[in-house]
Amino acid sequence: MPVLPGVRAVDHVGFTVPDLDEAHRFLVDVLGATYRYRLGRREGEGTWMSEHLGVDDRAAIAEIRFFAIGSTVFELFAYDAPDQASAPPRNSDVGGHHVAFYVDDLDAAVEALRAAGVEVMGSPVTSGGAHLGQRWVYFRAPWGMQFELVSYPEGRAVDRDPAPYR
Repeated sequence: MPVLPGVRAVDHVGFTVPDLDEAHRFLVDVLGATYRYRLGRREGEGTWMSEHLGVDDRAAIAEIRFFAIGSTVFELFAYDAPDQASAPPRNSDVGGHHVAFYVDDLDAAVEALRAAGVEVMGSPVTSGGAHLGQRWVYFRAPWGMQFELVSYPEGRAVDRDPAPYR
């Protein structure tokens, strides 16, 4: 099977939010992201939007903002689109997703999220099997998107001996 030539890493993660100012505050004030820059309104002509972005041709990108956490860049979009769905997908939905952040101290991070009024989904879970040594918990952004905190300061079982998990 062919391999995509030249792949090195994930360059950025992009997602659409309903309110860029709210998302900006959440990423910077709660998650500790660094705001980098913005791009202004983008509109396509003819079928450009459907051809290149898979959205309604009447849609326009109102604004894009870029943030960084460590070496990961986040590209946040605000769209003006006549057919825009407002509910984020659940993990069980096709296209469902989450972004996971590694933290050194999961309990301290959960405490900080709760102190900031962020919905933490349940209590931290201790993993088993290949991920023995890992703990994790999900949380929601103000617009409903799911994120995860994960920590394995002593490593995971698969990191120590991957053979049994192949």
